Amino acid sequence: MTYGKWVRYRFLLRPGWITMTVAVLVFAAISVFLLSPWQLGRHTDKLAQNEAVERSQHSDPVALDTVLSPDEAPADDAVWQQVTLDGRYLPASETVARLRSVQGEPAYEVLTPFELTDGTTVLVNRGFVRPDEDGAVPDYAAAPSEQTDLVARVRRDENDTQQRSAFEQDGVQQVYAINSGTVGEAVGLTIRPGYLQLAADQPGGLEALPLPRVQSGQNLAYGLQWVAFAVMAVGALIFYIWREAHPKPATGEDGAPTPTDDAVAEPRPPRQSTRSALRAAVAEQPTTTRSSTDTLADRYGGRR
Repeated sequence: MTYGKWVRYRFLLRPGWITMTVAVLVFAAISVFLLSPWQLGRHTDKLAQNEAVERSQHSDPVALDTVLSPDEAPADDAVWQQVTLDGRYLPASETVARLRSVQGEPAYEVLTPFELTDGTTVLVNRGFVRPDEDGAVPDYAAAPSEQTDLVARVRRDENDTQQRSAFEQDGVQQVYAINSGTVGEAVGLTIRPGYLQLAADQPGGLEALPLPRVQSGQNLAYGLQWVAFAVMAVGALIFYIWREAHPKPATGEDGAPTPTDDAVAEPRPPRQSTRSALRAAVAEQPTTTRSSTDTLADRYGGRR
């Protein structure tokens, strides 16, 4: 590109153009490298969850220790897997999770530690109950205290971003997130990582929690949408830069280009006064025209 062509783009050094260019490029980078991968990652997680839920519905329960280590959080392939438990509930250490929503309505989820026959303790989610008229935890059926067998699904611990501790309200121990560490610290027990969501029709079960819907949602579309936004933003920036560097010439009413400010105007002839214009017109008349006086003189002069 020659120097003359580079001169066209000197406007990009103006503060306004620099600000707009940087803003567009930053927006495109955030869209492509942050927002789009976040949505695509959620899409991948939903597909993995759907596969795990479907697999758990068509597979037989297995022993807990075959899929869940006593000291480690549940692995990806263990989440939603159905397992069997043998032991007894510890109702005295029961806790409820507050501010829950089940099928679009508020609920409390009841969390009861369960001591296994090997001496370790796991956290069992027995299901949910609806708040009473005052929004408080209602009365619900107690867990059996005798030894029993259960079937439940493996779940990962939830994380409270505000790191809030358990507290007691209306005589009930409550937590904001279902986390085995938080519950264990509140009730003074060592509970294995993760928790177990009780299947339907199990001893000590309340209203069974529904399984997640097997659907991918719109995260894939959102991820591609952010990429499209970035492409459109950069494309619009390039278009406006090109239009600024190659302005379209202005045209008059007849469609002809109008002269620019740099064009040299064609010199106009000097204006004449009205009297000078009449004199010039008379001077240009033909000399063969004779006046009426001369014509009469000729006619009557010959008769004298």
